[in-house]
Amino acid sequence: MATVDECRVALQKLSDRLAANAAEARDKLDFDRSLVCRVTDLGIAFHGRLKDGQIVDLTDGDDPRAKLKLISSSDDLVALVDGNLNVMSAWTSGRIKIEAGVLDLLKLRKLL
Repeated sequence: MATVDECRVALQKLSDRLAANAAEARDKLDFDRSLVCRVTDLGIAFHGRLKDGQIVDLTDGDDPRAKLKLISSSDDLVALVDGNLNVMSAWTSGRIKIEAGVLDLLKLRKLL
């Protein structure tokens, strides 16, 4: 089981990766949504915003009103960010859950 700090680092790596590709991501994903990542086995959550293809204002804690929700175990979260777990196969097999509106899912798909 990954630790809280390893999950925090994984989300920061994802944020940094998106920031590095901000220009390309901004062309693909031009919306601003609140997001939350809930780590089920640790009972923790992180929240922030997905804005112009970047994760901003990432901090500890849940946001029950978030428009985009990623629900995962700590190990799966770290594996996803490290590229050791395919998002689509993890989602279709139920290892991760992504809750979002249909239009938001279609937009997010462009980043996958």
